[in-house]
Amino acid sequence: LGSRAGLSRLCESSDDEEAPAPRESQPGPREEDEEDREEEPEDASDPSEEDDEEGRWESESSSSSPEDSGVPEASEPPGEEEEEEVEEVGHNHSATKYVPPQVRKAQETLDEKKREELGRLKKMVNGLINRLSEPNLSSISGQMEELYMANSRKDMNETLTDILMNACVTAIAMPARLMMEHVLLVSVLHHNIGIEVGAHFLEAVVKKFDELCKSDAEGKECENLLALIAHLYNFHVVHSLLIFDILKKLVSTFTEKEIELILFLLKNVGFSLRKDDALALKELITEAQRKANTAEKKLQDQTRVRFMLDTMLALRNNDMRKIPGYDPEPVEKLRKLQRTLVHSSSSGKETQLRVSLESLLSADQVGRWWIVGSSWSGTPMINDANSKTQQKPHIGKVSSKILELARKQRMNTDIRRSIFCVLMTSEDFLDAFEKLLKLGLKDQQEREIVHVILYCCLQEKTYNPFYAFLANKFCECERRFQMTFQFSIWDKIRDLENLSAAAISNLVSLLAHLLRTKSLPLSVLKVIEFSELDKPKVRFLRQVLSMLLIKTDAEELTDIFVRISDNPKLGMLRESLKLFLTHFLLKNVQAQKSAEEASLLKERVELATKALQAKESKLKL
Repeated sequence: LGSRAGLSRLCESSDDEEAPAPRESQPGPREEDEEDREEEPEDASDPSEEDDEEGRWESESSSSSPEDSGVPEASEPPGEEEEEEVEEVGHNHSATKYVPPQVRKAQETLDEKKREELGRLKKMVNGLINRLSEPNLSSISGQMEELYMANSRKDMNETLTDILMNACVTAIAMPARLMMEHVLLVSVLHHNIGIEVGAHFLEAVVKKFDELCKSDAEGKECENLLALIAHLYNFHVVHSLLIFDILKKLVSTFTEKEIELILFLLKNVGFSLRKDDALALKELITEAQRKANTAEKKLQDQTRVRFMLDTMLALRNNDMRKIPGYDPEPVEKLRKLQRTLVHSSSSGKETQLRVSLESLLSADQVGRWWIVGSSWSGTPMINDANSKTQQKPHIGKVSSKILELARKQRMNTDIRRSIFCVLMTSEDFLDAFEKLLKLGLKDQQEREIVHVILYCCLQEKTYNPFYAFLANKFCECERRFQMTFQFSIWDKIRDLENLSAAAISNLVSLLAHLLRTKSLPLSVLKVIEFSELDKPKVRFLRQVLSMLLIKTDAEELTDIFVRISDNPKLGMLRESLKLFLTHFLLKNVQAQKSAEEASLLKERVELATKALQAKESKLKL
């Protein structure tokens, strides 16, 4: 028992005895290792697979092990080659991920099921496209919408795009009527289902067109693809921006092939382009004329160039007669059909894809921003070098000091930072007003202008009339700004106890200016509860009314107070103001002000009181 030979003979004899029943045998050293390593997967596998696996491992061990080979060399230790082989087998087996047979079968059945579904879907869509014509367009578009509801949009978009590309993009020129009907179907689905339908088809068409233009294909594929793009524009799927991008690209190359494509595109959509953007078309014609002059010697067929320039001039002069074969009637007829087939009212410009040629060609690198909710995972859109170069002009326009000041003033959104930078860098209030309007803010964003103006005004150490004049300008511009200023000032009045002395002083001056210029009515003071006045509000009211009474002309003062005298709902405010003017404002006025100012204030208080009562008697009568 002490020698190795005895052990090996014992193992050998036990193997020989139990050889007919391999499943019940004691595993050898290597089999035991492998069995431990494979314990979990074997439990999950089928019995037939277990037999195969165990038989394979035993056959490998029997072929590689010298102990099972029948030659009794048990006294020799195992060789180095055997150890290396065992290690290699174990390493290879552990490196490969084991997939249980049940999971593998489930994946295969799923893939097969998916292939069957896609094949069935392709047959259904292909059958509908083959039967497509103008009379049955309504029923076919309805059936396509049902298919979109029943299947995933990704599968439907890919299937529809593949079938339409195979049907329309051929080496021979396709009939114009056929192309229009196919694109009209895409347009109807684009408006009824969602913009991702038209976006997917458009991207495929543009990429294929770009690929064929670079490959110098001799067939009519380019013309067919260009016809698809042109009709996508005709039926309001894509904006004129893409058409102008393609025309500019063709004009920049300006070979004979490109001249034919320019003529083909202008014949289909030229007058629509003139209607949408006449200036861009004029610039394109000028560029084409310049290119034609420089490339006269290079081009053999000068007649086509002259014909192209004549066509462009006819477009510019809106002369349809000079374009041979131009017939807008089929497109107009199908547009009328489109309006009847589109469910919602969004058949106009708002669903058009305003996307450039460059964005479509680089969609895989920078994502599809024109599709709402489209997911994208890939390389960063902007690398570090580009981001640095793009940030430089921004820093140049607005100094870093201003940006740092905006950060200190807690301008925590891009809109607030933009408004703050405009306020800080404007020459005067008119310049600031124009620049703030050019920011193009809408709805709730516009309110930020008022909030930032009021915030900056209260943050100044001493009162700056710039903000008052700018606020006055906005109040004159639109009533909505006036309402926003009124609500913002109400918030500040309610929060007077939390404001600093400088902020309250600035707010007093601002409010007095807005009341004096009639930007805000005196009814802005109705937010103050006169029955529950505390010291801060008494001081605030006294300062506002004193400044208003002293610095305003007699006529203007009368107008200001008369404006609230004829409103029955402001009766409480009128009585409160009269009481405040006589009791709080004139009390101790001799001690606080000079005799001249005191007498002036008394006159103005009497004038204001009379103005408040001017229409009260008429109301009572």
